[in-house]
Amino acid sequence: MKRIVVPGDLVDEKPVHLMDAFIEGNKTYATVISVYDDDKKTLIPLEGLWYPRKDEIVIGVIEEAKLNTYTVQLNAPYKGIIISKYAESSMANGDMIEASVKELDKTGTVVLSRPRVLNGGKLLRIRPAKVHRLLGRSNTMLRQITDGTGTMIKVGMNGVIWLRGGDTDLATDAVMRIQDEAHVAGLTDRIGSMVKAQAPKPQPAPPHPEEGSE
Repeated sequence: MKRIVVPGDLVDEKPVHLMDAFIEGNKTYATVISVYDDDKKTLIPLEGLWYPRKDEIVIGVIEEAKLNTYTVQLNAPYKGIIISKYAESSMANGDMIEASVKELDKTGTVVLSRPRVLNGGKLLRIRPAKVHRLLGRSNTMLRQITDGTGTMIKVGMNGVIWLRGGDTDLATDAVMRIQDEAHVAGLTDRIGSMVKAQAPKPQPAPPHPEEGSE
């Protein structure tokens, strides 16, 4: 059975270790508004802000490039910062980058490491709470979008998605549908059907001219 829970609601009479829940008195309570599946013991957040965790991959845009640091817009209440010694190459204002969270410092700034510029493509923003649904179990949801559209997709845990190549319009529609219907059962199959139905059909190769034809 699935049911909606709000922060503080009892999720389970037993301790269940879930990302958006806490355990108290050997019982589990929700920390964000979510859909809880009693049978599968899964909690799907409907809302929620991104909280940086060490080694998470994020995607952002360079806002300001100074001599020793780069400021990064992360689509979050936190600013990102890259210290030049953690960057293998120089970056410029407006560059889209992928990086790893090194730490959240005392000022509330996310220190990033291992930045890499993402050339071309476009950015799409979704609610961070829906990122896990977009990825799917063992990346199955994401893989069927990339396979079906031919689009290269990189997902930041901060809710910023980078897309390049292939049918990016169809890939975008699929991603936004996942965000809107993350709580609905059977979503993986519906997204697969959607991509299959709307993906451009391969065109047959033109016939070879017959020998001796002019």
